[in-house]
Amino acid sequence: MGTIVVGYVPKPEGRAALARAVEEAKLRGAHLVVVNSHRGGRDFDDDDAVKTEEQLAEVRAQLADTGVDSEVRQLVRGMDPADDLVKVANETGADFIVIGLRRRSPVGKLILGSNAQRVLLDSTCPVLAVKASS
Repeated sequence: MGTIVVGYVPKPEGRAALARAVEEAKLRGAHLVVVNSHRGGRDFDDDDAVKTEEQLAEVRAQLADTGVDSEVRQLVRGMDPADDLVKVANETGADFIVIGLRRRSPVGKLILGSNAQRVLLDSTCPVLAVKASS
């Protein structure tokens, strides 16, 4: 049994990535590791932590209904989400990583950076990029 790591955020791109990762895990009989990553610090307070945990509880319930062998990890350790995804993929010996993409303007890419690009460039395993529907 292999392992698939998926980056999850409670947005259309995160839901698209999760849905595809579940499909792939079923198809391959793989273990699924769902990673939700936050930098922490002032921008992630107790209210954010509670809200995120509620959202991840919903994800756990969805995963239980699929029958896929899975785990959900919420990481708040000061790393960029891209770093966390790549690190978890390396730690678990993942067969591949699934990430969700959304359309952004060139200025948005320049100002915000691109976690997706960093995962694609830094990962030692293949990366499946899933486009979120508009």
